[in-house]
Amino acid sequence: MNLLNHIDAFFGDSAHWQGYDGIPTRLAEHLGYTLMALGIAAAIGLPVGLLTGHTGRGGNTLALIATAGRALPSFGLMVLMFVLLGLGMAPVMIPLVVLAIPPILVTTYEAMRSVDPAPVDAARGMGMAEPEILFRVELPVALPLILSGLRSAAIQIVSTATIAAYVSFGGLGRYIVDGLYQRDYEKVVGGATLVAAMALATLGLFWAVGRLTVSRGVRRSSSVL
Repeated sequence: MNLLNHIDAFFGDSAHWQGYDGIPTRLAEHLGYTLMALGIAAAIGLPVGLLTGHTGRGGNTLALIATAGRALPSFGLMVLMFVLLGLGMAPVMIPLVVLAIPPILVTTYEAMRSVDPAPVDAARGMGMAEPEILFRVELPVALPLILSGLRSAAIQIVSTATIAAYVSFGGLGRYIVDGLYQRDYEKVVGGATLVAAMALATLGLFWAVGRLTVSRGVRRSSSVL
């Protein structure tokens, strides 16, 4: 049976669309993990990136943090957290948040540093306070690149949240893990297809957000979104 037949069989089976192991339930669980991890990572990464980018200080430290975060194996970290903390949401969230912070943090910093200094100096000359300069002058220009960092983090979380199934949590990874254990390759292919579709949907969502939030003039001068 080829790949398309596996996909057709999985999605054509009505049993996969209902109950605690149904596609709607697993999608909701996976989306919940993604939104929670992205929210925590953004709450940490965005303020630090905005502040350090605005002041121009701490760039080397951010680079070290990003390198360390990207070097940590998510699955290994999850197993370690599971051993140390036991059952609960924390062993799943910590690896996902650690994975998502570096692209948000570094991209936000670089976005702020890439803003043309001329309007910033003009704003200071007009007597604008630093928070006003940050949010009214720099942030609108830096927004496309900042959104690209959030988009990258979101896609990484969507892809990596499948590891939650290894510590008895739900999500789309349940199909992959259970399918491998049961040698049910129809379920494995179906789960992988859903994860890929969710990643593509995330790309589309961020494209739409960029169209709605980034001004037309900034969008023309940026090829990020």
